[in-house]
Amino acid sequence: MAKPSKSHKPRQVPSRKQILEFIENSDQPAGKREIAKAFHLRGSDKITLKALLKDMADEGLIDSTPGRAFHKMGGIPKVTVLKIVEIDGNEAIGMPERWEAEAPAPRLRIKERGRRAALAVGDRILARTEERGQGYIAFMMKKIAQSSDMLLGVVEKDERDRFWLKPVDRKIRRSTAISDLGEAEVGNLVLAEPVGRGTQIKAQVREVLGDPFAPKSFSLIAIHKYEIPQVFPSDVLDEAEQATQLELSKQHREDLTHLPIVAIDPADARDHDDAIWAAPDDDENNAGGFKAIVAIADVSFYVRSGSKLDREAYKRGNSVYFPDRVVPMLPEALSTDVCSLKQDVDRAALVCHLKIDAKGKVVSSRFTRAIVRLTGNIAYEDAQAAMDGKSEHPMKAAALEPLWACWKLLAKARDGREPLNLDLPEKRVVLDDQGRIAEIAVRERLDAHRLVEDYMIAANVAAAKMLESKKSALIYRVHETPSREKLIALKDYLKSFDVSFAMGQVIKPSVFNRLISQVGEAEILPLVMEQILRSQTQAYYGATNMGHFGLSLGSYAHFTSPIRRYADLIVHRALVSGCKLEQPEPDNENIPAQSGLSKDMAGKLDMISEKISQLERRAMKAERETVDRYISAHLSDHVGQVLKCRITGVQNFGFFATVEELGGDGLAPVRTLGVERFDYDEQKQQLEGMDTGITYNIGQKLDLRLVEANAATGSLLFELAEGANHMTGRHEPRRGGKGPGGNSKPHRKGKRGRPANIKHRGR
Repeated sequence: MAKPSKSHKPRQVPSRKQILEFIENSDQPAGKREIAKAFHLRGSDKITLKALLKDMADEGLIDSTPGRAFHKMGGIPKVTVLKIVEIDGNEAIGMPERWEAEAPAPRLRIKERGRRAALAVGDRILARTEERGQGYIAFMMKKIAQSSDMLLGVVEKDERDRFWLKPVDRKIRRSTAISDLGEAEVGNLVLAEPVGRGTQIKAQVREVLGDPFAPKSFSLIAIHKYEIPQVFPSDVLDEAEQATQLELSKQHREDLTHLPIVAIDPADARDHDDAIWAAPDDDENNAGGFKAIVAIADVSFYVRSGSKLDREAYKRGNSVYFPDRVVPMLPEALSTDVCSLKQDVDRAALVCHLKIDAKGKVVSSRFTRAIVRLTGNIAYEDAQAAMDGKSEHPMKAAALEPLWACWKLLAKARDGREPLNLDLPEKRVVLDDQGRIAEIAVRERLDAHRLVEDYMIAANVAAAKMLESKKSALIYRVHETPSREKLIALKDYLKSFDVSFAMGQVIKPSVFNRLISQVGEAEILPLVMEQILRSQTQAYYGATNMGHFGLSLGSYAHFTSPIRRYADLIVHRALVSGCKLEQPEPDNENIPAQSGLSKDMAGKLDMISEKISQLERRAMKAERETVDRYISAHLSDHVGQVLKCRITGVQNFGFFATVEELGGDGLAPVRTLGVERFDYDEQKQQLEGMDTGITYNIGQKLDLRLVEANAATGSLLFELAEGANHMTGRHEPRRGGKGPGGNSKPHRKGKRGRPANIKHRGR
């Protein structure tokens, strides 16, 4: 690192000019600590330096990187992280990994000393940069960990004044010693780079994220852990702004602005990508039937294949929804503005026209590009209240009544199809003005929800069948039949309820529906439905049609949410190409002409399907973990209290339980269950005390004491409310009953007083 000369060692805070000279001449990252050390500053002088650096940043003289190193405003830090974006012959091209200036991020040619490091696109390197003429070049210092290898955790300090990184991922058990704290302080949530090998790995802090227990941090932890892109590059934002200027031409689109089309959505919806309309069919050949329209935002008109917007949307795969924020797939200029179907505003739509007969069967469909002008954006609750006669809505007679009448036919056809009927309660986190949990509310299941779902399903099926008739490539939404292994596990579970399940029969959704109807006890019903849900395969996207088991449909595609799902955007493009709905070329030369499905993309649908399926699973994990963190934070005030819980999973090391009426899963370790040995039966998913005969199994309700609620990891730790008699290994939970609803079995003889242990059988 460059240092001041011996003739210039001020004992006071350096001037702005001196600081700038030091930053520009430094061959290493120059943060506040490095500046203070170079100018021999101590005590109050460091506080003065901190204020001066803030003033310089406010004045536009310097800027800082995420690692808190400074550089000249508008320039590139002397030492920075570059991401390789291209290999040009034998030379790698890199761009700053973080770039927040208004100007486009620069591209730097990487100069590698000695043997070439075999850099590839996507690699990250630490590089020293030099300004050359009108641009920069970079000299590679070392290859560094991929972002996915970065450590996310909270800084802690032990009794010997050593700093440790405590992980926020509950799967990581051990903390990592910190070798370089950077600007972080104890309690900060940070991103750190692992350095070293094996047991010698240490952490170097690269970015300070803030307070891990602030409500806004809970989603931020998931965003960083799963590398969910949350900042749109400037060139993508520029392209989005240009796309908003595309002109809607009634000459080349069907004009549907005269129809009372409405969008029925959650009251707090930020985007509205679907709207519906229905009316009795005046065709005498369809007596008693209806004609209906499902209008979907025409995102393919604005996001063209191969554009920067398209590449960014593919990179994200879908929008991610957290209690406190949405990380959208598309910039807000599109997602919440021009692509969002809003009342009294002309919007571009891709429209599915349906003809539905008196039995609820879709007898024909066609697709057009149209201009729609919604008559209303209605909340589910308001639409339901209007149809229940509890309120008067101005759109009731014109739009809602025909929609409901047509829906009753669609519902009749759905019931005849017998899709999987798992009516499990959906919970949502409601936040207060400070971003903390106000309540965990069960989302009321209304006919208005079912109505919208059935119209969307009809349009999704129509899209798949239309593309099949055109022999077009498309992405299906696939849900396969449950595997034999999961069915066997379900059979064993149901046996404990005296419910029989024959393995030899043809497995259809109706088989599970009949099982549900056999369960008479209201308390047991949710448990059985949850276990049936666990037996199902995970839905995914695929270019090969394997049907949709849960919906009992042979062909199914996602067409109705192109604002938030890339799969739907692909289906839209395929429909534009297959139905010959291409629009005239845009006037803007920066926007690709083609809005349909290119041949190149059509040939990559297998790869695209796999990628967006992975991104969907990533979003689901991130969303679920964030809710867990909110619930853990909410329960942190209840540590030590006894809560009503239900066992949701059993393993040889203990059982998992969820807090009734609230959610939030936690672990009751087997060591807290007493000193007796426990027999773990994998098939029954049951722990049984070898002395007491007490059993713990899925579905069992019991009172547990909350021992720990860790908001950073989203984990809970429980113990038995009654405690255990450690002399005898006996517990005192309520006895009686059998199977998942019971609490014990007859006493079994066995040795007492030995350490808590597990005997494992059934594997």
